This record gives sequence, C-alpha cells and structure tokens, in this order.
Amino acid sequence: MISLIRIALGSAATAAAGASAYLGLVTGAVAPDLGIGRRTRPLGPTVITIAAPREVVFDVIAQPYVGRRTRAMESKITILAAGSDLVLAAHRTPIRGRLEAVTVETVHLQRPSQVDFRLVRGPVPHVVETFDLQVVAGGTQLAYTGELGTDLWAIGARWGDLVAARWEAAVAETLGAVRVEAERRASNRR
Repeated sequence: MISLIRIALGSAATAAAGASAYLGLVTGAVAPDLGIGRRTRPLGPTVITIAAPREVVFDVIAQPYVGRRTRAMESKITILAAGSDLVLAAHRTPIRGRLEAVTVETVHLQRPSQVDFRLVRGPVPHVVETFDLQVVAGGTQLAYTGELGTDLWAIGARWGDLVAARWEAAVAETLGAVRVEAERRASNRR
C-alpha cells in the first residue's frame, strides 16, 4: 500500500515538474541554450507591398522602439535599454487564455532600409530576423526573412517547427498592422 502511495506521489511530482518545464519553455521564462545538436530552419520569406513611401514604412516599424508608443504597443513591447540605433526590447505575445510568451530581442534600426532582430531570450536558443525595405513602383516592398535554431537534434527540430508556426503567425499579424498604419499615414500626407 505504501509503495502505491509513493508511486502515485512520484508520478504526480513528475507530471507537475513536466508541466512546469513546458510552461516555462513556452512562455520564454526558461530559455535553454545547450549548444548541442543545433538545427536551424528558415523563417519566411514573406514579401508584401505597401502603398506608402519607404521612410513612412520604416517610421511605423521603428515607432514602438524609438518613438511614442500607443497604449496597444505598451502592452506588447517594453524597452529595456535604448541607444540611437540599437534597442533591447521585451515582446509579449498571447499564447492561449491568459498565457503569454515573453521574448527579449535586440532591434537594430538601419534607417531607412532595414530592421534586424536577434533573440536574446525566448522559447528557442536562436532567432535572427530582418525586415528589408525596398522602394518599388507604388510604394515599398517589405521582405521578411529569418532563421530559427533549436538544440537536441530531431526533438529540438520538432519543437522548432511548433515555435516557428506561432512565430510566423505573429510576424504576419505585425506585417498586416504595419501595412495598414503606413498606408493610413501616407494617405493623410496626400
């Protein structure tokens, strides 16, 4: 009887530890970087055309990092440190219910053509991303590319696929918001 109680308690403790580890990993509170079995996979590419001048598009992307943030952005981005062209920012992304992932990234602003992001802390050990802005007929072409890396060979690669799907969905949402705001600002200028 006592051994059954020990087994049940051990199972419960193992389940609780597993759930805690999973929540820590998903939310970015636990940021493992083991450096063994590293695998990378691409993020994107995603290319959109925005009917606005490149400078306007750049300003929309840069505003949460160097300008006055809206209330909506204040709940999503916290500036931890800032220089003239390099910012350390915490990004909050809703996961499910009241859960949110928190990533910490450097944001390198290269006016007027590029914004680079590099993950410092998050659910995977490695992410680099670029927003490249090119002048095209009718406005600006914004090309998103990136790379996501995980450790632990095939297990990590599977985790990376899960994270990448959510990551790219969040980027797509951001690109859509950038398009809407940049086109709104451009139409107000006319």
